Amino acid sequence: MSEFLLEVNNLSKHFPIRGGILGRQVGSVKAVNDVSFKIKKGETLGLVGESGCGKSTLGRAILRLHEPTCGQVIFDGQDITKMNGQELKAMRRKMQVIFQDPYASLNPRMSVGKILSEPMLIHNLATKSADQEKRIHKLLDFVQLPKDAINKYPHEFSGGQRQRICIARALAVEPEFIVCDEPVSALDVSVQAQIVNLMMDLQKELGLTYLFIAHDLKVVEFISHRVAVMYLGSIIESAKSSELYGKSMHPYTNALISAIPIPNPEKKHQRIILKGELPSPMNPPTGCHFHPRCPSVSDKCHVKYPGVTEVSQTHEFRCFHPN
Repeated sequence: MSEFLLEVNNLSKHFPIRGGILGRQVGSVKAVNDVSFKIKKGETLGLVGESGCGKSTLGRAILRLHEPTCGQVIFDGQDITKMNGQELKAMRRKMQVIFQDPYASLNPRMSVGKILSEPMLIHNLATKSADQEKRIHKLLDFVQLPKDAINKYPHEFSGGQRQRICIARALAVEPEFIVCDEPVSALDVSVQAQIVNLMMDLQKELGLTYLFIAHDLKVVEFISHRVAVMYLGSIIESAKSSELYGKSMHPYTNALISAIPIPNPEKKHQRIILKGELPSPMNPPTGCHFHPRCPSVSDKCHVKYPGVTEVSQTHEFRCFHPN
């Protein structure tokens, strides 16, 4: 048995751009481009990057909520990109997702009881009402919500409580792997800490594996065992959390880490300001995609895309001029 629960090999997702009277394809948005990584059982891989770099699309492509253009997603030894409907339905019980917006991801016309029982019915886990209610109470206990929440509706809860309901829904089918698509970005800072601590406690108790997508590098550092940095559809650096935050090699990673606020105002902190805007994935730059904004750019960067350089067995990056 492999120690890795999830292996992503050369995964790409390109969205076609159509134009003209006949609606022919005139281009494509290269949202995810040739991404590879592995996640061990019980591990959290943090995925960070600017808005529009392809993080959420990658998470959805792994679950086949977006159909991948090419590549492999091997979950528990099986390639889910080759599965048909019934096989995929059975596999999805093991793979769940927590969406970014708890306000939009819950049906306002369904009570919490209905929301949590629906996945159980789809996967034939609890067909009797008594069994459903017992499991729902257990789920509410997991996410620290009162039992009377079962008869309430989403609008009766705060943002943090709604996200707890979303976590309970993901846990309803007893998954092994959860894609956490910016689960705390829509919440207040104090509530973020509660949700992150809850997710870490659940991981220890239930043996869960997370792909944790986020903007906030401080949150990612706290929850993740390893971190991957994404830029314009590609992973440009990945390492253990302590290695990445202690000695990042890529200039883009350095710039992201420099943007983390420091609580002590007296401590000197050099902020790295990147010039320009994130390029369009419809027309990415030649060579290294980061070269129009890179402070260490050379002629080589304009024409050639950098290969993978290994710092250690757990740390690799793509750059001709590392820090």
